[in-house]
Amino acid sequence: MSSKTTNENNFINPIDKDNVTETPNTLAYPHHRGGVPIIPSKQGDIKHKALSAMKEQTNSQLMQIKEQMELLAKQATSIKNRIDISEQIYNAEIRFEPLIAHTYHLYKKNDQDFFLSMISPNDWGKNKCPYTFIAAVKLLSDHTWEIINS
Repeated sequence: MSSKTTNENNFINPIDKDNVTETPNTLAYPHHRGGVPIIPSKQGDIKHKALSAMKEQTNSQLMQIKEQMELLAKQATSIKNRIDISEQIYNAEIRFEPLIAHTYHLYKKNDQDFFLSMISPNDWGKNKCPYTFIAAVKLLSDHTWEIINS
């Protein structure tokens, strides 16, 4: 009989006590082979597909808005540059009447004054241009100046 007691003392239960309940009839799911099988509904799958489609569509729309914002920012920068160059030109020395849709050249003298010229940097001849070339500009009909190159 003592050998039977020794065997009972050496027995280790393989079932984890944290995963076992004392009252199995209170579990929300079947706990034995004869219980009703739990089959996941398709509702979760349907929601996942709908959520994925929604995210893809909204991300696409956000990318379109971002591209539009970048274009607007680029246009705003271009207009700001036109304003800046127009202010420089209207503060510069102009010894002729500029005509709309004609190209002129803005230079900076050594004394930091600007002047507008009909002569391009390439037309100064062998002596080269004695001034700092700022930009080639064209007078637009709204009396702002478009920068052709700088």
